[in-house]
Amino acid sequence: MIGIRWIDFDHIPDRLSGLIDLSYNLWSSWHPEAQMLFKNLNKQGWKESIHNPVMMLQQLPPEILQEGTDNPEYTNQYDAVIAKFQRYMLAKNQWFTEYYPEHQRHKIAYFSAEYGLQHSLPFYAGGLGFLAGDHLKECSDLGVPVVAIGFMYSDGYLHQRIRSDGWQEDVEEKLDRDNAPIKRVLNKDGEQLILQIPFITPQIHFSIWRVDIGRIILYLIDTEIEQNPPHLRNISSRLYSSINEMRLLQEIVLGVGGTHLLHELGIQYSAIHLNEGHASFALVERFRQKVEAGLDPTEAWRQVKETSLFTTHTPVPAGHDKFPHWMLDKYFSQYYGALKMSRDEFLKAGSHQEDPPDMFNMAAFALRMSAYSNGVSAKHGEVARKMWHFLWPEEKLDDVPIGSITNGVHVPTWMNPRLIQLMNRYLSPVCPDWLDHHDKDYVWALIDRIPDEKLWELHYNLKIKLINRILQFKRRDWMKYQADCANVVAGGALIDPNTLTIGFARRFSTYKRADLIFRDLDRIKKILNNPWKPVQIIFAGKAHPADDEGKRILQRIYQYAQQPEFGGRIAFIEDYGEQIAKYLVQGVDIWMNNPVPPLEASGTSGMKAAVNGVLNLSIGDGWWLEGYNKKNGWIFGDNSKNSGGDRDWEDAIELYDLLEKEIVPLYYDTNLDGIPHAWVQMMKETIKSNAPKFSGRRMVKEYVHKYYIPAISCTECNNAFEPFH
Repeated sequence: MIGIRWIDFDHIPDRLSGLIDLSYNLWSSWHPEAQMLFKNLNKQGWKESIHNPVMMLQQLPPEILQEGTDNPEYTNQYDAVIAKFQRYMLAKNQWFTEYYPEHQRHKIAYFSAEYGLQHSLPFYAGGLGFLAGDHLKECSDLGVPVVAIGFMYSDGYLHQRIRSDGWQEDVEEKLDRDNAPIKRVLNKDGEQLILQIPFITPQIHFSIWRVDIGRIILYLIDTEIEQNPPHLRNISSRLYSSINEMRLLQEIVLGVGGTHLLHELGIQYSAIHLNEGHASFALVERFRQKVEAGLDPTEAWRQVKETSLFTTHTPVPAGHDKFPHWMLDKYFSQYYGALKMSRDEFLKAGSHQEDPPDMFNMAAFALRMSAYSNGVSAKHGEVARKMWHFLWPEEKLDDVPIGSITNGVHVPTWMNPRLIQLMNRYLSPVCPDWLDHHDKDYVWALIDRIPDEKLWELHYNLKIKLINRILQFKRRDWMKYQADCANVVAGGALIDPNTLTIGFARRFSTYKRADLIFRDLDRIKKILNNPWKPVQIIFAGKAHPADDEGKRILQRIYQYAQQPEFGGRIAFIEDYGEQIAKYLVQGVDIWMNNPVPPLEASGTSGMKAAVNGVLNLSIGDGWWLEGYNKKNGWIFGDNSKNSGGDRDWEDAIELYDLLEKEIVPLYYDTNLDGIPHAWVQMMKETIKSNAPKFSGRRMVKEYVHKYYIPAISCTECNNAFEPFH
């Protein structure tokens, strides 16, 4: 069973045929030279495709492709990039094979409900998805043997449109599968492979798509096929259904269906990593397969447990999915019998002391079924141990077996290519392979070799690039939707590159307090409209379709942006996604984050800003408790206080004081050369202190050392499982 291209690319000349494979592998998304290969073929085509190489190749006329073939300068560039891509794909000496050669054949099956990989694949809602995407990219770079499972969301996550009154409207847009970097998985007869989820009633069928992420393969499940009745086809159509029963069906298909998929494709794996609890049913399907192969249920349960890792991202009990027993009975009635355990035994594994007795908690089930579990920052690990202490009542709180691995970001994806070029210029003479070792402190210590004026010039240019992109968006809206003037202003038409710029971009939930800075309207107006030292704020983010309170917060901010008394110094960018996220984390001066502690489990957007020299201004929560060193940004908020109105007011006052007394004066303190040298020194410090510590490379290596190797080293488990893959 193989994945193949099913689109006709006969118009691509043989001389440039390597562009086809390159366009279908997301390796190109984190290698600027590969992106330039497409851009240099035709700049307008690259722009019109929104940097989607598959779409671009589909749309380019033969004469433009022939021009590339006839251009020696272009073919030389093509040969160099294709050779680099092939060396990467065929490399034998990778980090994992060097350190763990005996485990090269032991795959880890990675399950996640969302993946943030590239904007042409809208299979993400937020940080959880981008974390999963960065995890896979880094596994590819390090040669970690991972195979991944997710959903082929045909509707993706809803697009956002802001009405003139500031209310968020949710706009559906079907994924154009013909123009996306995905491939169908076919059977041996060359037809679309269709599988049925075992023992689940009613019958649910699905097809499979494949995404190539460097050396890593991600398989996507698709229920939108004619073999399913209409009410089951939309199981995989949209991320995170707000209907609880549809949510259950999604998690059955992801967990049970995903594990069955691996079995049917003959993919051997030695351990499972669950990125949150949405795929927890993967563990019970793995158990069922072992029992079906003849293993004693007690031993099967032990083997599944000893080879399973569960990563939780949720610091509050209400954030975990739970389903009533009657609903599970509706779909698992035949499945119970195949488990060779009683219904009550199975359902008991999902019990939670704070839930009604007839409720199945997916996270509780995953924790009971996994020998390894972790939170996503040191603070979140503490919160998780306290939250789940009841599962291990005999243990002291500090001994609860939930560890922590702080999230990291894939540096080659999120660091601006021009910053990488600048570092190449000044770091390569001393450390030629610095990017290969970017999780090492000594690499980033060399950033002091970069002259202040060079770093500041680049940062200023990236800010202009961000603002130009915002203006392009508003010009498009003006032409396409005839947006009114207030909306054009609210969208950032008056943003000034010479003004201190704060960025705030994340999901609009109440606990993230996007409107905290507006607590005292008179004071924030004074700060923004200071004639000598002005400040501007760029907001972006979506509220969940069912979160009306989040939409109301968004609406208030948008209406502030429309009001003349704020001086055009507030902007809101619609339809926040992967592409605009890069412009923001690379182009603003300050990244602001002010959730109610301890509800920010980690928070990776601040890490992405930090590796680009953007200073963080954040509440002491999540990753920033580990990242802040008193020289690389600012921290505010008293974590000893409870959430509520008093806390909001006091945090806002502290935020205003920091801006007025420290941050704004520092930014505008320039020498005769026009450069704020003290600010630039903080930029260098935030890169030096945070880039290695919060890189995806450090994170994945930590997962390998701490969890993957112990899990796949379970010899009995691996030997017992291989025969019936």
